[in-house]
Amino acid sequence: MGPLAGIKILDLSRILAGPWATQCLADFGATVWKIEKPGSGDDTRQWGPPWVNDRCGRGGGESAYFLSANRGKQSIAVDIAQPEGQELIRALARRADVLVENFKVGGLAKYGLDWPALRELSPGLIYCSISAYGQDGPEAGGAGYDAMIQGKGGLMSITGNPAAEPGGNPQKVGVAVADLMTGMYAVAAITAALYERHSSGRGQHIDLALLDTQVAMLANQSLNYLVTGRAPQRMGTAHPNLVPYQAVPAADGDFMLAVGNDRQFADFCRIAGRPQHATDARYSTNAARIANRRDLLRDIEHWCREQPRAHWLEALTRADVPCGPINDLAAVFDEPQVRHRRMRMDLRHPLAGTVPQVRNPVLYSRSQLEYSMAPPLLGQHTAQVLHAEAGIEPETLAALRARRVIA
Repeated sequence: MGPLAGIKILDLSRILAGPWATQCLADFGATVWKIEKPGSGDDTRQWGPPWVNDRCGRGGGESAYFLSANRGKQSIAVDIAQPEGQELIRALARRADVLVENFKVGGLAKYGLDWPALRELSPGLIYCSISAYGQDGPEAGGAGYDAMIQGKGGLMSITGNPAAEPGGNPQKVGVAVADLMTGMYAVAAITAALYERHSSGRGQHIDLALLDTQVAMLANQSLNYLVTGRAPQRMGTAHPNLVPYQAVPAADGDFMLAVGNDRQFADFCRIAGRPQHATDARYSTNAARIANRRDLLRDIEHWCREQPRAHWLEALTRADVPCGPINDLAAVFDEPQVRHRRMRMDLRHPLAGTVPQVRNPVLYSRSQLEYSMAPPLLGQHTAQVLHAEAGIEPETLAALRARRVIA
C-alpha cells in the first residue's frame, strides 16, 4: 500500500502543473478523481501528435502528452457549468480530503466551488489553488502558460548561449519546468497540510503560483544576483559558480565535464597529462579558475580534442571525476542504469492494450508504490465513482447523462 492510501483527491485541474501533482499523489496511493468536461476533457487529450495507437494500430486516440501526467486517476466527466453538475462536485468534496484546481483566480466562485464555499461544506478539506500569478496582486487575474513564466520569471535570461555568441538568444528549457516544479511544490504543500490536519483537525487553502515557483527555483542564480546586484547572464552549458563545469569537445563529439572541487580538478589534469595546471596559482582553487575561466577553458578544449569521448568517460569515471555523455532520449532509455532501475514500464490500457510510462522516481523501503491504472479514458469512471461515493442511483445517472450533465 502506498503511504497515501485512503486519501481522496478531488482533481479539478488540467494541462500540467495540477495533473503532475495529482499523478504523484496517485502514485503514492491516494485515490484521485479527475473531473473533466464532457465531450472534450482535459485540454492535453488533444495535444498531439503523437497519439497512442489502438490495438489495430490506428492512432488519433489518447495523446502522449495526456498519458505523461494522468496515470492512476479515475476520470469523471461532469459539466460544472450546470447546477446539477455543481451539486455532484459538492457531493464529492464532502468525501474528499484534498481538492486541487487551476482555474483563473475567482473562476470557481460563480459555480459555488471556490474555497470560501467549500470550506463551509467540508471544514477538513485541503484546497490547493494553482494559478499563474497567485490569488492576489496586480496580475492575479491573468492567465499564463509555462513558457511565459520561464520568460517573466528570469529562467530564459540565463538559458542559452551567451548573447555575444552565434545563436545567443534566450531559450526556454526543453520541458515545462515551471509547471513541473509547481506540481512538485503542490505535492509537498498538500502532504504537509495533511500532516498538520492530524493535530488541528482543520483544512486550509494553499495558494501556489507558477511565477512564485519560477522565482524560488532559481536557487544559486537568484542569490548570485541578490548578493552582488549583477544579473547573471546566459552561459550555455557552463556553470556560474564552478569551473570547469560544462560541455567540452572530444575528438568525436561533446561530453559533460562537471568538476565540483579541487581534488577532482587535479585528477582531471593528471588524466589529461597536464598535472602542473592543478598547482598553477591561476587554477589551483575554484575561485581562481572562475577568475581565469576563459584561458583555462581554451586549454581544456584543446586537451579534450586529443581523445575520443569513450576515452575521457572511462578514465574520468574511474578517477571519480564527474562526467557523462550527452544523450538523446533513445540513449537515455538504453542506459544500463536506467534499465536496471526500471524507469520505463508499461500499463494495461483499454484501447491500446498497453501504454508506456515512466515510473515515479521515489522508492520507499517499506511502502510499495503500485502502478495498476493507466491514464483513464474520458469519463471512464463517471458512473462507478458517483454511485459509490455520492450514492447516485443508476436511473438518476442515466437521466443526468441524457441531460448532458455527465458523460
